[in-house]
Amino acid sequence: MIILSLIIAFVLEQFHPLAERKLISTPLSRYAQFFEGHFNDGQKRHGMVAWLLAVLVPVVACIVVYFALRQVSPLLAMIWNVVILYITMGFRQFSHYYTDIHLALRMGETDRARMLLGQWRGRSAHGLNATEIARLSIEEALVASHRHVFAVLFWFALPFGVIGPAGALLYRLADYFGRRWGKSGGASLAANLGAEFGAFGEFATKAFAFIDWLPVRITAAAFAIVGDFEDAIYCWRTQASRWLTEDGKETGMAAGTGILLASGAGALGVRLGMPIMESGELTDRPELGLGEEADADFMQSGIGLVWRTLVLCLLLLMLLAIASWVGG
Repeated sequence: MIILSLIIAFVLEQFHPLAERKLISTPLSRYAQFFEGHFNDGQKRHGMVAWLLAVLVPVVACIVVYFALRQVSPLLAMIWNVVILYITMGFRQFSHYYTDIHLALRMGETDRARMLLGQWRGRSAHGLNATEIARLSIEEALVASHRHVFAVLFWFALPFGVIGPAGALLYRLADYFGRRWGKSGGASLAANLGAEFGAFGEFATKAFAFIDWLPVRITAAAFAIVGDFEDAIYCWRTQASRWLTEDGKETGMAAGTGILLASGAGALGVRLGMPIMESGELTDRPELGLGEEADADFMQSGIGLVWRTLVLCLLLLMLLAIASWVGG
């Protein structure tokens, strides 16, 4: 049921991408604002209570619905799996930006590539050259592929899907509130929304770092396996810890981002990170990876790395399912 649910969700999302902003982002933002309005007084313990209510209540409800449907029919339970996966996971939630930027760089349309990158990252890309655009796009894609696909897949399948899709929902909500209430750091998927929450957002940041600790390392290892293994492991070991937040302090989210980018850069044989000009100011970022400067060709290699990683993950899940079936 796990593999079939994943395949159906992937196919459905490819042919009919979810209108995330309209169907997910806006209602979720209102949902978060409710807890912010009722709990945010700047205290850490109230942030913890708000997180537990905002995240665990929907997760428990998801589990209850799954088991209720499974009692009626396994088919209904599988449909519930597909629905939650369709909402929480998908390449198309980020890949259209990547594809359009890649095409724009191929056509020499740097201004259009800057505009698309700015929309994707939620911050101005004015003044960036083609190399910097390609570099930032690869960074965003590596992190987004983990948070939208591989980590969600991990939490959905572990342990063998016995709680249905609740694990996928847990990860997606933890990711959202970790970025909204905490400090994202590094190559974030959106602008940092958490600066105003202070101590209220500390628990959200730590909770996501805990939930993402194992998945982020599995994704980084998968990047290494399907890419240049030796360079990926070398960069992971020697460079990942350099990736810090804007105030110079390392957090769980920044550490996870550093691991993904260092391993991905080493696997691709490209240099990521490095200082860039953003909004007229120089943003100091450490250099990650080895090899050549990023360009449109490396963007093609980057999406290839993501697809190979996905195939590897699905094959491993199939082998585990077969082993479990034979052992049972």
